[in-house]
Amino acid sequence: MSETTKIETPGPFAAIILAAGKGTRMKSARHKVLHPIAGKPMLGHLMDSLNRLEPAQTVVVLGVGREEVEPFVAERGANIALQEQQLGTGHAAMQARSALKDFEGDVLACFGDVPMVCAETVAAMLDRLHADDSPASVVLAFRPDDPLAYGRIIADGEGRIEKMVEFKDASESERAVNLCNSGLIVARAGDMFALLDQVGNDNAQGEYYLPDMVMVAQNDGRHSAVIEADAWEVAGINSRAELADVERDWQERKRAAIMAGGASLVDPATVWFSHDSEIGRDVTIEPQVRFGPGVTVADGATIHAFSHIEGASIGPGCSVGPYARLRPGAVMEQGSKVGNFVEMKKAVLGEGAKASHLTYLGDATVGPGANIGAGTITCNYDGFFKYQTEIGAGAFIGSNSALVAPVKVGDGAIVGAGSVVTRDVEANALGVARGEQSAKPGWAKKFRDVMTRKKASKD
Repeated sequence: MSETTKIETPGPFAAIILAAGKGTRMKSARHKVLHPIAGKPMLGHLMDSLNRLEPAQTVVVLGVGREEVEPFVAERGANIALQEQQLGTGHAAMQARSALKDFEGDVLACFGDVPMVCAETVAAMLDRLHADDSPASVVLAFRPDDPLAYGRIIADGEGRIEKMVEFKDASESERAVNLCNSGLIVARAGDMFALLDQVGNDNAQGEYYLPDMVMVAQNDGRHSAVIEADAWEVAGINSRAELADVERDWQERKRAAIMAGGASLVDPATVWFSHDSEIGRDVTIEPQVRFGPGVTVADGATIHAFSHIEGASIGPGCSVGPYARLRPGAVMEQGSKVGNFVEMKKAVLGEGAKASHLTYLGDATVGPGANIGAGTITCNYDGFFKYQTEIGAGAFIGSNSALVAPVKVGDGAIVGAGSVVTRDVEANALGVARGEQSAKPGWAKKFRDVMTRKKASKD
């Protein structure tokens, strides 16, 4: 299923995203939830996933550093609630109560630093909430390779929760259970806040914990249910090392998806994609290639080793690199080629055109079938403004040429090697702009003789 496909829910749905933590373990001036994974802030990954469920409302609970996050949240149309004191996850969720006071549907409470939760998983939680046994809440669980000190969930064969217990309070038999609590929970809006009202803070930290609402419901004679997700989906990020772990896992899944879609990665572990990379069929990507945001690669293209590509469109059958750099606004049309140490920025390389090596094309259009010789540059910047270079279809630009924009080279024109072109070259003309060569017979021998005698006299 596409990552943008909408998913139906049993009824109206709202999300509370808890993002009020200080994030001190990141040791960063940047708010934790704005740290990127595959070029997108982790909060953006979560919000985009939840948007597939078309929530009636999304409330992001912020605290310290909220000024940095507020514009990002507002841009995505979500509401903001403030947790001024850090009194636990249950207390944080309660801060969304005012924003949802008129909402009567289902509510998910989740975490801004647990960004990989899939929309399908949330949909499954909501479906379970509306099952015939009508649980008070549904908790998301996982089975990690090493359960460590995670809280345990004891459930029966039908997924009804019998007990939730923190590791430090668990018996040996309970610690042997590997079903662990992710902290994510769904409930009907009325139940969510009514149960949280009854959660106490009689614990070592003196905080109000979101999962405690499950046991509050149980004390009222109501059961809750559990469903499971893969461990990677509920991985939390509290440090740089954990951020790197989630990035690595995301990249592995993206590589697998791209290969399953018909592209070949020669050495998958060395290719890094962005959150929005679009790769066609029969594309070959060699080792050590990095894609920044905004890249599309059409069918049959080849990306050679050590290329860096961002904000670029690569057409069918194109060839890129090795050691090429495509920057935002680069467009390669069908069958065009850029070779080693070629850089493009805001430039269009027409169908079948070639810039095989050692070239910079900036703010330029290159017509179909044109050939750009080695060492050619478009001089697009005068220190204040950028200017355009236009190279016509079938034109030939000789090696080591400088095209000083704004300038046009017409269809079929030839620019002689080593030229500095400052005026337009008309179609099918030869443009040459270099000093005239002269020769002085015997000069080199006389120079060597003189210099040899000077050197000998100083030895």
